[in-house]
Amino acid sequence: MTSLRSVRPPADAPPESVPDPAGGALPGTELLEALLSGTDADDDPVTHVHRLPARPSRLAEWPEWVGTPLRDRLTERGVPAPFSHQVEAAELARAGSHVVVATGTASGKSLAYQLPALTELADDPRACVLYLAPTKALARDQLASVAELADSSVRPAAYDGDTPMEEREWVRRHSRWIVTNPDMLHRGVLPAHQKWSSTLRRVAYVVVDECHAYRGVFGSHVGHVLRRLRRICRRYGADPVFVLASATVADPALAAGRLVGAPVTAVTEDGSPRPGATFALWEPPLTERTGEHGAPLRRSAAADAAGLLADLVEQNARTLAFVRSRRGAESVAEQARAILRSRGRSDLVSRVDSYRGGYLPEERRELERALSTGVLLGVATTNALELGIDIAGLDAVVLAGYPGTLASMWQQAGRAGRAQRESLVVFVARDDPLDHYLAHHPRAVFGRPVEATVTDPANPYVLGPQLCCAAAELPLTHADLADFGGEVAEAQVAELVAEGLLRTRPTGWYWAGRGRPDVDIRGSGAAPVSIIEGSTGRLLGTVDGDASHATVHTGALYVHRGETYVVDELDVEDACAVVHPESPEWTTVARDTVDLSIVATDRTRRLGTVTAHTGVVDVTNQVVAYQRRRLGTGEVLAEFPLDLPPRQLRTRAVWLTLDERAIARADVDDAALPGSLHAAEHAAIGLLPLLATCDRWDLGGVSTALHPDTGAATIVVYDGHPGGAGFAERGYAVLRDWLQATRATVASCECESGCPSCVQSPKCGNGNDPLDKAGAVRVLDVVLDELAGAPELTAEEAEVTRRPAPRSGLFGTSAPAVTDPAADVGATGSAADAGATGSDPDDLVF
Repeated sequence: MTSLRSVRPPADAPPESVPDPAGGALPGTELLEALLSGTDADDDPVTHVHRLPARPSRLAEWPEWVGTPLRDRLTERGVPAPFSHQVEAAELARAGSHVVVATGTASGKSLAYQLPALTELADDPRACVLYLAPTKALARDQLASVAELADSSVRPAAYDGDTPMEEREWVRRHSRWIVTNPDMLHRGVLPAHQKWSSTLRRVAYVVVDECHAYRGVFGSHVGHVLRRLRRICRRYGADPVFVLASATVADPALAAGRLVGAPVTAVTEDGSPRPGATFALWEPPLTERTGEHGAPLRRSAAADAAGLLADLVEQNARTLAFVRSRRGAESVAEQARAILRSRGRSDLVSRVDSYRGGYLPEERRELERALSTGVLLGVATTNALELGIDIAGLDAVVLAGYPGTLASMWQQAGRAGRAQRESLVVFVARDDPLDHYLAHHPRAVFGRPVEATVTDPANPYVLGPQLCCAAAELPLTHADLADFGGEVAEAQVAELVAEGLLRTRPTGWYWAGRGRPDVDIRGSGAAPVSIIEGSTGRLLGTVDGDASHATVHTGALYVHRGETYVVDELDVEDACAVVHPESPEWTTVARDTVDLSIVATDRTRRLGTVTAHTGVVDVTNQVVAYQRRRLGTGEVLAEFPLDLPPRQLRTRAVWLTLDERAIARADVDDAALPGSLHAAEHAAIGLLPLLATCDRWDLGGVSTALHPDTGAATIVVYDGHPGGAGFAERGYAVLRDWLQATRATVASCECESGCPSCVQSPKCGNGNDPLDKAGAVRVLDVVLDELAGAPELTAEEAEVTRRPAPRSGLFGTSAPAVTDPAADVGATGSAADAGATGSDPDDLVF
């Protein structure tokens, strides 16, 4: 294990600590200086330091309609006066306008909807509120907050997967503030709307908290769930006001309106105070070790994050370390504890823990209490704690890798902030092209607006199933279709009728199937897999069904709250994995194969010797083996075959074809061509998240010197979601900017022949072989030369027209979605990535 102290004083000499008269941690600038104490200039991992200035508050008067009891309760909780944005949003909602509050983290967005909603509940004893949260942690946090403010008649209660069956009837009959989520609306409330009729006819407000979390395919599904909710409420005579809370995103009114299907007014002027912050970009140094094919290796982001977490805990700094995967969160927490033990700080070991999805409800509650009360000083977490759960008094945040969007990056960074004292944020770059680019291009972090939230309600793999759900709840009418997309919805209904899924009657369209439509709004259709300890039968936790083949296959290493287990058997049919406790000196990484065929071409852009396309592809993926890799070095010890069923995905892609003249201009011979295309593909996948609201794990790719469907050298990048999510189409629209950033990253990397910072992928099923860095630069030069001579796309040309692809099943493909949609496949086309969730080699603390 490696601590940051490997380039600093020895373990028995802790970093300098300046006594804090308040008994807390140092301010952000001094914290960073303490962390770097003893570091040689040549070993300094900090590439840039940015100062975020403090901002004073702008207060407002309480609206006249807010009752005295509510004002008094708020004053008792330390809120003597509201911020300006809280009042602006509350007044709009009170007047009946749908509104989105898009202000910074910890700006008090909750009060913007609590004021009008609680006032309405006090004025009308029959009114009720539906509150939707994307995470259970946030839901429970808001439940506690409302319980402190509401009078006894409100009876706020949770209705989610953790709610015991015997309590659900009570919630439906008695609660006037129901805390739930889109999944429960979709599966539990709307299909049973007759049982919920007494609630649905009284809904005055619907609160959609952290609405920026609903993006891509899932966000498109949630948008239709909210349209179905509005439709059912109207059926019972209610017309609720929607109040949405969002992180700072581009054009929040447009994004929120697309989500709820109605015009929304945005409140964006933040009146809350903000303490200053120090934001450091940090790139782990190169080590003497080498990786695949002799490539130089950096110390992993997880290793530096663990060292930073231990250092910050020693400084008495309350810290969150955001890690990209569940395994990574477990690993960083365990390594931080190990570092503290090695320094003789056993008193701090119990104050470090991990938090992630997949824990049992009682474990989550225990951790949330310990975090909110300050019992825990350091927590390594997935993005499960990114959203608005109230964690007061954080001194520092560590980001172990780019979280996929600038909006998420700033959301995570904004968790730090203690009273009016400056906080510290450290972004630790992973060894991949995008993180390397950001670490050395601070303007891409601090000088660029955050992204728009991408949803596509017209995605046929979303719209079709959602129309079936709506028809099963109430027959669809022509008037209803306006809410679901107008002409697009009408065309989809006609297709569903032709398939025998809907039946036409004089009063509308009826669901023709038995029971209710079985639609998974998370987009996978794969049931969660239970992790069972074989010797005791104890349920340890769960993993997503889509991730199970790559993360809990037979022989896989599974980590749960610092304890390691090895999987004895994955039972695919029964969706369970049996494990036994073991602490081996190795970890596991899955390997898979992929095959891609082009189904339909929607757009073609001819660029001389290069042609760009976008359209529909079929991807077939199968986890075929796994590697054991030695902890501490990543050395491959052995590879074992697996016999798991293939999975199929129909999605959308962008692809480039290069004719023989382009290859000749690139001066790439036949032997070097596969590696050149493969390297360019890896780098392109790594850089697309710079311009699209996704991360590389949302994308997949294939490269080949001669693709059977194109008859030419081809590079394909596809969306890893059924039906597509708009990411590949975004790449088509910004092709020049995308490939310029890709070329710049590869060409400027200091390695000689390719490394994880430029052309190596952490999940390449071909083992990053072959790769030709120099050839990739020349191929990209040819493509960019052709783009330079081509006219820019017009706005209409950039907006690719979606043409529904032929569907092989009711809701997309008949087989489940690909385990790891982000599959980088090299020249042979015969292998794919290791699984994304929990199998990323950078999760390992080297």
